[in-house]
Amino acid sequence: MSKIKLMSVGCGTLAVALVAGHFTQNTGNPAPVAARSMAQASVVTNTPPDEQDEISAANLTEAVDTLDISAVTLTSALPTAPDASRNLAALPAQSVVLASVAVEPITDMPAEEAAPAFGCDPALTAEASAGAMVALTLDVPCMPNERFTLHHNGMMITEVTGEDGTIEMMVPALSAQAVFIVAFPNGEGAVANATVESLEYYDRVAVQWEGDSGLQVHAMEYGATYGEAGHVWAEAPHDLSQAVGGRGGFLTRLGAGDLPHAYQAEIYTFPSSLAARDGDVQLQVEAQVTRDNCERDVEAQSIQLQRDGGLKVQTLTLAMPECNVVGDFLLLKNLLNDLKIAQN
Repeated sequence: MSKIKLMSVGCGTLAVALVAGHFTQNTGNPAPVAARSMAQASVVTNTPPDEQDEISAANLTEAVDTLDISAVTLTSALPTAPDASRNLAALPAQSVVLASVAVEPITDMPAEEAAPAFGCDPALTAEASAGAMVALTLDVPCMPNERFTLHHNGMMITEVTGEDGTIEMMVPALSAQAVFIVAFPNGEGAVANATVESLEYYDRVAVQWEGDSGLQVHAMEYGATYGEAGHVWAEAPHDLSQAVGGRGGFLTRLGAGDLPHAYQAEIYTFPSSLAARDGDVQLQVEAQVTRDNCERDVEAQSIQLQRDGGLKVQTLTLAMPECNVVGDFLLLKNLLNDLKIAQN
């Protein structure tokens, strides 16, 4: 029994020590409880065995009753939400509407237009030259290799600037007070004037068209036939020297035929007032059937300079034959008036 009682006293002492240690951590005032517990424990160990059970129980009860737990501070708790989160704005009540747009695929991209740099205005100059011709010079350095249209008295020509943005052209005048207008696809342009006093000495006709029409101007001077010296056309255009000497006329072809839908023209000039002899010049237009113009309509326009300085304009729509006759020619005799040459 003494061993059992001794173990009971030891366990009681250990329990009191543990309780004192716990409240020491939480109350910060351990001295009174710890000192009293140790003193009581020493008293118990010197007490006779029969009385040790009663003293141990009484001391443990007194120790527990004297604990002060009113100043306990909580050291851990659940987190508290900030005050701002308690006043959340309500979400809009309007429902979300889904929308879709039908997108059509792009098949042909639009052609890009040249954008000229600031301070780069096209400059066009015109100067009258021999044979009632006008020397044109276009300078627009910010538009190299750019397509443009030249307008003059109803005649329209498509050309392209050079790599440096310049181009020089010799254009037959269709009026004594000649006005030339250059227009670019982006709206830029230029104008130039020239006085052509020698125009009154010449007869002049022009045929113009768009794209591949297969049209050709033929002049048969003084009764010449195909292939003879007096046959003037694109393959034998002659030159200005023929006209200056009064020996015959010459043909000028204008327009960049290698461009799609380009405006082109052929102009025939004869020095009627400077002719070395009398005679006639037969004028005719031919249309060659090609793979590009067969089985479609070809539109063309003729411009003929009159002796009074006026212009005679005619428009032609020609229905080309079927493609099984590619290479053949259609002869148009009445589109241009023949020239009557009288030596002065």
